Amino acid sequence: METKNIMIVGVGGQGTLLTSRILGGIMLSAGYDVKLSEVHGRAQRGGSVVTFVRYGEKVAEPIVEEGCADVLIAFERLEAMRYVQFLKKDGVLIVNDQRIDPMPVVTGAAQYPENIIENLSKQYKVYSIDAQSEALKMGNARVFNIIVLGMAAKHMNFTKEEWLKVIEETVPPKTIDINKAAFIKGFEF
Repeated sequence: METKNIMIVGVGGQGTLLTSRILGGIMLSAGYDVKLSEVHGRAQRGGSVVTFVRYGEKVAEPIVEEGCADVLIAFERLEAMRYVQFLKKDGVLIVNDQRIDPMPVVTGAAQYPENIIENLSKQYKVYSIDAQSEALKMGNARVFNIIVLGMAAKHMNFTKEEWLKVIEETVPPKTIDINKAAFIKGFEF
């Protein structure tokens, strides 16, 4: 099997690191060699966070190069636009349809781009979901990242049961049920 590349992008506080731990866990449980790499910009709330997850028979290095990601998971629209060049031509972009203004927009030094998802859809295979709203309906806004992961999971070769087992082993015990429900919501979306 050739090495598969997954990239998760978001802003600090959105759960990119937990999501990458779940991804790494499912790949390890399937017997793959896995490399994780986390790149923190200003990773406190609001700063860019990028995580690379690579898996296959033997993975040499943890970094995904531009044009090589099979799946790009973006927890925010602008982050999707910022990192889309990492996606393969036939790759899949999963976007949480959420807007978080970066500091230059907050201070008025820059404008937040319009129609990001629509523009990305002209060139790439894009699946978007307003996971924040779905998570709020479930009563826990913090599980939106697991909803997005559920959507992305359909583009990877693992069963729903395998994903749920790894989620159960990875998230804090008191959050297992809500995280499993969030995953199923995204998976069935």
